[in-house]
Amino acid sequence: MPDHIFGRSTRGRQPIAQRGDGCYIIDTDGKRYLDGSGGAAVSCLGHSDTDVRAALHEQLDRLAFAHTGFFTSQPAEDLADMLVAQAPEGIDRVYLVSGGSEAVEASIKLARQYFLEIGQPSRHRLIARRQSYHGNTLGALSAGGNAWRRAQFAPLLTEMSHIAPCYEYRDRMEGETQWEYGQRVANELEAEIQRLGPETVMAFIAEPVVGATLGAVPAVPGYLKRVREICDQYGVLLILDEVMCGMGRTGHLFACTEDGVAPDMITIAKGLGAGYQPIGALLTSARIYDAIAAGSGFFQHGHTYMGHAMAAAGARAVLRAIHERDLLAQVRERGAQLDAALDATFGQHPHVGDIRGRGLFRGIELVADPDTKAPFDPDRKLHARIKAAAMDEGLICYPMGGTIDGVRGDHVLLAPPFILSETQIDELTGKLSRAIAHALET
Repeated sequence: MPDHIFGRSTRGRQPIAQRGDGCYIIDTDGKRYLDGSGGAAVSCLGHSDTDVRAALHEQLDRLAFAHTGFFTSQPAEDLADMLVAQAPEGIDRVYLVSGGSEAVEASIKLARQYFLEIGQPSRHRLIARRQSYHGNTLGALSAGGNAWRRAQFAPLLTEMSHIAPCYEYRDRMEGETQWEYGQRVANELEAEIQRLGPETVMAFIAEPVVGATLGAVPAVPGYLKRVREICDQYGVLLILDEVMCGMGRTGHLFACTEDGVAPDMITIAKGLGAGYQPIGALLTSARIYDAIAAGSGFFQHGHTYMGHAMAAAGARAVLRAIHERDLLAQVRERGAQLDAALDATFGQHPHVGDIRGRGLFRGIELVADPDTKAPFDPDRKLHARIKAAAMDEGLICYPMGGTIDGVRGDHVLLAPPFILSETQIDELTGKLSRAIAHALET
């Protein structure tokens, strides 16, 4: 059969996904794969949710698409109301897009326009963190701090500052408490603002729980509160990227709730649509919206499919399912069970250095030597071997390399559907254990 797909890789041919069944994807050969990572922390309701599918059918029978240059739609209006009702204090408006990268691009451009509208045109610099990931469009990639993803596109990227991540496993010093470590690392933001000149800095962007590049690394207690204080002191906007860690993934609809922090903007996607339709959103404070409304009255940005009626109807059904089925509580319960199962399986493993995360967002960092935390040789490509072995086992997980600096280090990210059962936790850990063992042997 001819193959004209330009996929993520030109090497090899992937199995063809044919059908979804709860937490499983079934290929054309009938093989079942337990989705232990929700793809990329997307499929929070699994792959065959009856209510979401019905909502999409109903909306399709009414209206699929109306361009937002001319119309709004009821699903979009309802979705925005639902999100704001649950959002951190101060968040008042929702700008609907088609994915996470678009949401981050919108946040960067809105931050810049906000300061133009309020008469502070010198503010144009964005500060982010090393080993962060904010998307693959050029603006979002510029904000991201992952060296491997940035390298070949560096000449095209906008200059942005990157400070240390909040990466306790590797960076907390001996004798330093969690609190002391968090404050020390957060204070790097203040130092960078002062170095650049406070009058030039518009925003700081960070993931409350770092996903793809670090493997479910949460901020330590007090870190984000100190970041909020610094942003307030210098008039800098705080953008929290919850594209991967938000929408219930950590056991709270918004991950920053657990940190007790209210940002100026939040970016979301992935679990918002649960994979049933492409959708993302930028949530912003009333203060930012009001500045645009009182000024030019027009955000100079936009995409063709933003506010898509079908996508909004799907996301509306996803949020209803999360709340009506009490899935946030279930994520916290299953997350604790998954954490215990990972600890029982890998806690004494000679090549597991750290097990971390929140809710159903968990990471395992693999090391050559757990005493020194020395990583495996990057040429070994351990993460790629684990992914292939897991697929052979019938498990979808999300291994990545370059955990430490974009080159060295390996981890496995887990983000299974919220509907995961206790039995499936055992299946997940068993298959992952065999996959890691096989990868280490080869």
